[in-house]
Amino acid sequence: MSMLRKPLPAAFRINASSQFYQDIQSQLENDFRKSLETEVSDEHEKEAIRPLAWYPGNLAWHLNFSRMQLRRNQALESFHEFLKQENEVGNITRQEAVSMVPPLFLKVQPDHHILDMCAAPGSKTFQLLEMIHQSTNPGMLPSAMVVANDLDVQRCNLLIHQTKRMCTANLIVTNHEAQNFPGCSLAKFCPETCVDESKPQKLEFDRILCDVPCSGDGTVRKAPDMWRTWNIGMGNGLHRLQVEIAMRGIGLLKVGGRMVYSTCSLNPVENEAVVAEILRRCGDSVELLDVSNELPELVRRPGLSTWKVRDKGSWLGTYEDVLHYRKKVISPSMFPSGKGTTDSCTVGGSVEVSIDVVDADMNDSGDMVEGKQEKKIATDDSNNGDNANVEEIKPDETESGKVPRRSDGTSDSTSIRTDHSSLPLHRCMRIVPHDQNSGGFFIAVLQKLSPLNESQVVEAIKGDNSISKDGASKHSNGQGSDKVPSEEISIHQQGVDDSHVLDEQQNRDMDNEISKDRSSEEAKVIVDEVQNDQASRRDKRKSQNQSRWRGVDPVIFFKDEATIRSIASYYGIKDSFKLEGHLVTRNPDTSHVKRIYYVSKSVQEVLELNVKVGERLKITSLGLKIFERQSTKEDSPCTFRLSSEGLPLLLPYITKQILYASAIDFQHLLQYRIIKFPDFVDAKFGEEASALLRGCCVVILREGHQDIESIAADPSAIAVVCWKGKTNLAVMLTPLDGKELLERISYRFGLKIPKVDDGKPNLKSDGSDEQADGGDETVDPEGVPESKASDMEISDVKDVE
Repeated sequence: MSMLRKPLPAAFRINASSQFYQDIQSQLENDFRKSLETEVSDEHEKEAIRPLAWYPGNLAWHLNFSRMQLRRNQALESFHEFLKQENEVGNITRQEAVSMVPPLFLKVQPDHHILDMCAAPGSKTFQLLEMIHQSTNPGMLPSAMVVANDLDVQRCNLLIHQTKRMCTANLIVTNHEAQNFPGCSLAKFCPETCVDESKPQKLEFDRILCDVPCSGDGTVRKAPDMWRTWNIGMGNGLHRLQVEIAMRGIGLLKVGGRMVYSTCSLNPVENEAVVAEILRRCGDSVELLDVSNELPELVRRPGLSTWKVRDKGSWLGTYEDVLHYRKKVISPSMFPSGKGTTDSCTVGGSVEVSIDVVDADMNDSGDMVEGKQEKKIATDDSNNGDNANVEEIKPDETESGKVPRRSDGTSDSTSIRTDHSSLPLHRCMRIVPHDQNSGGFFIAVLQKLSPLNESQVVEAIKGDNSISKDGASKHSNGQGSDKVPSEEISIHQQGVDDSHVLDEQQNRDMDNEISKDRSSEEAKVIVDEVQNDQASRRDKRKSQNQSRWRGVDPVIFFKDEATIRSIASYYGIKDSFKLEGHLVTRNPDTSHVKRIYYVSKSVQEVLELNVKVGERLKITSLGLKIFERQSTKEDSPCTFRLSSEGLPLLLPYITKQILYASAIDFQHLLQYRIIKFPDFVDAKFGEEASALLRGCCVVILREGHQDIESIAADPSAIAVVCWKGKTNLAVMLTPLDGKELLERISYRFGLKIPKVDDGKPNLKSDGSDEQADGGDETVDPEGVPESKASDMEISDVKDVE
C-alpha cells in the first residue's frame, strides 16, 4: 500500500532501429546520468535514471521521477524537452515499464506474421515494429509483418499517429472487434486447380499479442483516479469478452505459434480465470508455457491456483455458492475449477454500461491517454452495492475482527469452501508494484500445439449464441428492461456499416451449417467460409475500385506504368528495388493520386488475399508513404517528389538527383532551411546544386573525407529531401524533424548551433507532416513547393476527415 500511494516513475525505450540510437545511449550515459545525480529523492532509488536490467541491450530506461515531476521541476526542464522531442520523431517511446514486457515474451523473429489484437494507443505495436526492423540489415525490408487492430476508429487514429514515427512498410492497421477479427481463407473462393501454393491461402499469425481491455486496477499509481472509480463489477463484466478475444486469437494462431495474453489488472477473474478457460476449451491443443528462464532479471510472481469471486457483498468460493438469480451474471469459468451446473454454463443477463477500460500504454507525449480509454462494453450489474470503496466499511468493526458491515446495514459474507485449479496456472506471471517499483501487470504465454478440436469450439459458439438469443427474448418480452441484447452491444462495438452488422447477426446461427463429420478444420474457419460466401455475393454488386467498408477509401494497387517509369528514371532507381506490385494508393481515381505508399512483400500478399476473399479486412492505414504529387508553377520532369518518411528505405537505390554536402553546409541547410547557391561554404557544392534538374533532390551528409561511392552504398547515411529551385536549395523537412536532426548532427560532430541570423531567409516547412486539411499544394515566390497534404494515412478515412 505504501508503494501504491507513490507516483509511478516514468520510463522510456530507445528505438534500436533508429540510426541515432547509439548517440542517444551515449547522451544518456555520459550527459544526463551525471547531470541528474543530485535530483534523486526516492529512498528506493539510488540513481536518477538507469537502464532497466531486464530489458535487452540497455534500450529501456527507468526514471526516478513521475510524469508530473518531469513537467514541474525546473532542474529537469532540459531533460524533459529532450524526451519530448526524441519521442515525437520516433527515436524513443515513452511507455510504462511493465507495458514493455508482453512483446518480449513473444520472441519475435524476422519472418513472423504478428497480430496485435487490441493495439491502440500503439506503444506495444511500435515495440513489435522495432523488433522486426532491428533484426534486419539497414536498407533492407524484413519479411515480417505486423497487423495492428482496434475496434474504435478514433483510437485507430491515435494508433496510426504513434506508429507513423516508425516509418515502416510492414504494417497494416485494421478496425475490427477483436473477438470477431475476420479470417481470410481462399478455400471457399477458389477451386484447388486455381490455387497458387506459393501464396498464402489464409490469414494466420506466428505471434499474437492479446493485451485485452481490463479494469486496470494495476494502474493506480499512474492513474490515481482509479482509487475512486474502480469497482468489482468491472472485472466480472469484462471476463466473457476477454475469453472471447483470447479464443479468437488462438483460432488465428498458427500451429507452433505463440500468443501472449496480458492485462494491466491483478484481478484473477480477468487473468488466471481467463487462461484456465482457454486451456479447458482447447484441451491438448494449447499449452501454457513455463517461461521462468526467460528475462531472468524481471522479478515476477507465479499465477494463482485458488481465488474467490466477489459479488453482491460476498466472497464466493465455488460456483455452487452463487445465488440462483445471479447465475446468469457470475459464470463457472470465473472460478478456479470452472465447474458449474449444466443449465447455467455461460455468462448472460448483460447490460451496456460505459466503464473506463484502462490501457497500460502512454500516448506519444508520454502521458496516458486521458488516463484511460472509455469503451462501450458488455458488463454485468454485479457492481451494484459493491463499489468496494474503503470508506463504506466501518473501520472499528474491521479492526475488531467482526464481520464487516456496510453503512447501508448489509454485511459481507465469505464462503467457507475454496475452489482449486488443477491446471498449471503457476506458469502465469504476476508483476506487482512493490517488487521493482513499477505498475501491476499479468502475463501468460500460450503455445498452439495442434489445430483446435472442432467440437469444443462449436460448443463454445453455441453457448454464446444461446445467451444472445436468451437476452434478446427477455428484451422483446419486456423482461429485464435494463438488459441490452448482445446484438445491440455488437452494433455499438463494431462501428461499421449496417450490412456488416446484419451479417454478424445472421452468423450467430452459423453452427447449424457446420456438418458433424468435418473434424480436420477449426470451427472458426468454417464460420469464416460462410461469412466469405456472404461477402462475395455482396461484393459482386460493387465496383472494383469501391471499398466494401463505408467511410473508408479502398486500397488500390498503383499500376500507372508511365508514372512509375517517370519516377524511376528521374531518380535513377535501381532495378533491384521493385516498384511494380508494391505501390498502393487510397484514391479510387488513379489519375488524381496525391500520395503513393510502398508495402513490403508480406503486406502485398495479405492485400492480394484480402481482395480475393472480398475485402474482409477493414484497413484504415498501411504501408510507407514514399512518393507525393508535387504541383508547382515551374515545370519539373517528375510530378512526384520523395517523401521524407520513405527516404531511408529508398536511399541506397537512388543514383540521380543526389548531392553530397559537408557537415557545415548540411548544418546550414537545416539551420536556415533555404540557401542560395552562391551562399554555400563549399562553392563546388553550390555549383553542383545549381546544375541539378529542377525539382526534388536528396542531400547526403559527407562525413570528413569519405569517398562518395562508399557513402552511396551506406544505407545508414544521413540524408534529407530538398527542392532545387531557380536560385536556391530548400530543405523539405518539418521544423521539428529539422531541429532534432540539427541537434543530432551537432552532437555527433561537436558543432555549435548558431542563432538564426535575422538577415538570412527562413523557409517555411512544407507542413506535410503536421497539417491534415487535405488542401492543394502551392508554390512560394522562390519556386519551392509548399504542400498542405496530410501525411497521416487516417486522413484517407472519410468520416475522420
